Amino acid sequence: MSGKNKSGHIERILPAIKNSIAGLFSAYKNEIAFRQEVFLFLILSPIAWLISESFVEFFLLVFSLVFVLVTELLNSAIEAVVDRVGLEHHELSGRAKDIASAAVFVSILFFLMVWGYKVYQYFVLS
Repeated sequence: MSGKNKSGHIERILPAIKNSIAGLFSAYKNEIAFRQEVFLFLILSPIAWLISESFVEFFLLVFSLVFVLVTELLNSAIEAVVDRVGLEHHELSGRAKDIASAAVFVSILFFLMVWGYKVYQYFVLS
């Protein structure tokens, strides 16, 4: 049995949580886009609660915010790995960064569709 697998599942939970929290702090410290999206999350989450007519609406509004945060974290991780490998231009490195950036773009489009519809419904149709 390898050294990494000697611990039981329970013993690995706390180190995993610690690493995850360290990752959140690192992203917040080093990634301006992530800080901006956290700010957006903190501002819009209470607004989602106020304008939602049901739990499902609230969930979709908040999920669209969380989806942006998750894709930004993955994008930042991919960029860090690519930069670690080398800063010289390489087609595959550029492709990896562009695709990760596209994932963030898609999540932002999803956010805009969900929130755009709700804002329109709340302010124009009511």
